[in-house]
Amino acid sequence: MVEPNIPPAPAIEGARHLHSGKVRDLYELTEGAYAGQLLMVASDRISAFDFVLDTTIPDKGEILTRMSLWWFDQLAEIVPNHVLSTDVPDPVKGRAVICQRLEMFPVECVARGYLTGSGLLDYRERGEVCGIALPEGLVDGSRLPEPIFTPATKAAVGDHDENVSYEYVARRIGHTDAAELRRLTLEVYTRADEIARGVGLMLADTKFEFGLRNDHEHDFGGGTRAVVLADEVLTPDSSRFWSLEDWRPGQTQPSYDKQIVRNWLLENWDRSSGQRPPALPEEVVERTRARYIEAYERLTGERF
Repeated sequence: MVEPNIPPAPAIEGARHLHSGKVRDLYELTEGAYAGQLLMVASDRISAFDFVLDTTIPDKGEILTRMSLWWFDQLAEIVPNHVLSTDVPDPVKGRAVICQRLEMFPVECVARGYLTGSGLLDYRERGEVCGIALPEGLVDGSRLPEPIFTPATKAAVGDHDENVSYEYVARRIGHTDAAELRRLTLEVYTRADEIARGVGLMLADTKFEFGLRNDHEHDFGGGTRAVVLADEVLTPDSSRFWSLEDWRPGQTQPSYDKQIVRNWLLENWDRSSGQRPPALPEEVVERTRARYIEAYERLTGERF
């Protein structure tokens, strides 16, 4: 495990800090109408290769929050989400949401429609991804015969998520819940890819997090349970969006995410050195910010 270097979370009046991840800070509200519920704040931090970088990307937290809210609205007919309110404390306005406490599933729900990233590495080594055999001859960027559910473990901050099989998930959470997570993951992926294609983009892969809602509307004792889409959804931090026009299998695809940062680090930092990554130059920061904004504006049709 590497040291992720997450800075201390700022104090927020009426909220108690619970946890910080690579990008988000989580608080429990201690007063007001939503006391006891959660405040999820998206920072401008950016991570790469399991490090939280010393350089931030201006407006990134607000872009991610706006994009997630937009996607939650598009997907509301498929699956409920955890958002209760966007009326948040002034210091975090625009980059935070109040959300419902959930019993989170201990699995990253990944959908892949195209072969790249860790899925490509697994395929080259074993001819399969998460136990799903794939045809021979696929290359980086190949479209899969159909979208596949390729779950991963939730790693601690600073560790790698590890791809696992569907059978592993079923043993961990039960066959009924595993089947429901697979169904929802693929249904949400398919709908999101349709929306992206409408604006000239394609969704190569993405990851979701789900939880179980436990409130007065649902009788857990009687077996009535609601699976809820949580965390953030379909942003450049969790998804690979590619341009339909520029898609060329057999090469690395230009991506609407932090690939600009990864590429610069690979050219200017030795990952095996044991040293933290260097600060990003202003030009890389601006290009990354512009890429995030372009993704938001193309998908939503709104100006940032």
